Amino acid sequence: MHNESPTPQALAHRTALITGGTAGLGLACARTLLQSAGAPWHVVIAARNPEQGAQSAALLNREAGGRGSVRYMPLDLGSLADVRRFATELVRQGVALDALVLNAGLQFVGAMQRTHDGFEATLGINHLGHFLLFHALSPLLTAHARVVVVSSGTHDPLQRSGMPEPRFLHPDLLAHPERDEQAVFAGKDSALVTGQRRYTTSKLCNLYFAYELDRRLRALPEGHRLADVAVSAFDPGFMPGTGLARDYPPALRFISDKVMPLLRPLLRLMMRSQNIHAPAVSGRALAALVESNTLTPRTGGYFEGNRSIRSSQESYDAVRAEQLWQDSISLVALAASESAFG
Repeated sequence: MHNESPTPQALAHRTALITGGTAGLGLACARTLLQSAGAPWHVVIAARNPEQGAQSAALLNREAGGRGSVRYMPLDLGSLADVRRFATELVRQGVALDALVLNAGLQFVGAMQRTHDGFEATLGINHLGHFLLFHALSPLLTAHARVVVVSSGTHDPLQRSGMPEPRFLHPDLLAHPERDEQAVFAGKDSALVTGQRRYTTSKLCNLYFAYELDRRLRALPEGHRLADVAVSAFDPGFMPGTGLARDYPPALRFISDKVMPLLRPLLRLMMRSQNIHAPAVSGRALAALVESNTLTPRTGGYFEGNRSIRSSQESYDAVRAEQLWQDSISLVALAASESAFG
């Protein structure tokens, strides 16, 4: 299902694709791009819910007033077949991407969820779906495109986010927990803690992916079509009320969605962190990263809002990043013809 909003590529000088762009951080990023003082943006917002997607695209187009344009395209990152269908359609349309924002993310804290392909859903959606999507869309990236991978400060124990620290295992065990016969990952944790740990681990995987992608792009020979594509990772901070807690027990979900957004100043004091924001604030920072050619480092960096910072010590393990990359190729059955580096 597609919305009826105007989508003329000819009117847009720049095109961005945002996964999870129909609400929260992704929607706020799209809104900011449309208000950019530079060349107009055509924004493709991609998510699972067609009704919400059409409504969000219509809202953004009304707000843009013809300055830029938005369209919604359905995408289920929990289905490798649907990721390929989505990418094939964009390739057929001949879309040229100046920005690819890998933003969509979910957290499951009840019974373990699985993707259509049988993977544990947190890793399957937050990492594997995006991994395949990048490769499938890489032929559409322009010479100086920017790829932004949305991670989270929850991956770093030193951030003291209140979330359990990640626990990286062999990617096959993360994707197929039933093969973790000794319960190394879950241990004796509750379903809530295990689900949260799956989320923080997926955010660590986002960083491994971003850093390994950057290394591979930088190793391409001069003149290669993708050699100047810039990659950055982004931490939007703690954003209560965005729906990430949708799988939490009712009382915790109510606190996260309704109470915490009203208490952001108090939370900053209690958590001793300024990295607690409304989606609009983080969305502006994400959009600035998408647009900027002046931020340092332009590529390979990790940004907390507009500030370049170090991610966790664990996130710089290049051996793990290479392992995750190679095993992700196997898990998503990436053909050499689909690989950006084939």
